[in-house]
Amino acid sequence: MAHRPEPDFGILLGAAYAAFTEWLRAQMRASGFDDLGPSHGYVFRALGEGSLTLTELATGLGMTTQGAAKIVASMTDGGYVRSTPDPTDGRAKRLALDDRGRRALRRARALHASYERRLVRRLGPRRAADLRAALALVGESGDVDAASRVLRPM
Repeated sequence: MAHRPEPDFGILLGAAYAAFTEWLRAQMRASGFDDLGPSHGYVFRALGEGSLTLTELATGLGMTTQGAAKIVASMTDGGYVRSTPDPTDGRAKRLALDDRGRRALRRARALHASYERRLVRRLGPRRAADLRAALALVGESGDVDAASRVLRPM
């Protein structure tokens, strides 16, 4: 019988992230938010901190304005985001979460906390705290700040 090698560390990290995001998206669908795409979470988190122009949003997410506009259009159609004239720049629009968007963000944040509580029950408080600390340490080894909007799924 041949020995199967252990998965690479990066594969384990990716699989853990995929398992979490699949669970989160399923829970969001079950909560009535069944029209969300994989990029919407980043926009929710960015706009959850306050209104932004499209250019500010795109810059904060590290993407093109055209790419951000496509996501925002979808979210506006879904009733998650609204656009209003910028009071200081007549050419710009301010993007903000609409009521449905704020409800979706609150639900997602509650689900994040629920997932972590489930991990605490499964691993125990000490192992869960160690896992959180280890993930933070691994994240610090890269160039992306863990508080960055770029890494925020719903």
